[in-house]
Amino acid sequence: MELMITPRAIEKINDLSSEQPSILLWYDTEGCGCGVNGVPTFRIINDSLSTYKRISSNLLPVFVPEQHAVFFGKYMKLDFSAETFRLVSNEGILNPFISPANVVS
Repeated sequence: MELMITPRAIEKINDLSSEQPSILLWYDTEGCGCGVNGVPTFRIINDSLSTYKRISSNLLPVFVPEQHAVFFGKYMKLDFSAETFRLVSNEGILNPFISPANVVS
């Protein structure tokens, strides 16, 4: 699994974080019913848990909970445009509208 973070996305992530950030890929099921209904997204974190799996990235440390990995593509890109983040994979758009307010822990 690999995440390429664009320069626009890294600039916005750095604006949102006062510390050295890491990215946690997250399959958000809150308010979606059962555990298989959810939305791929991410969170900015400052520390990781031992249960998180580190994945390859071009700019920042990126982690994913092992049980969430199945909801993400093998190769993904995180971009920032029009005031929202966008997460895409080779298979298609995973989440086109990730609000900056929702990624800060």
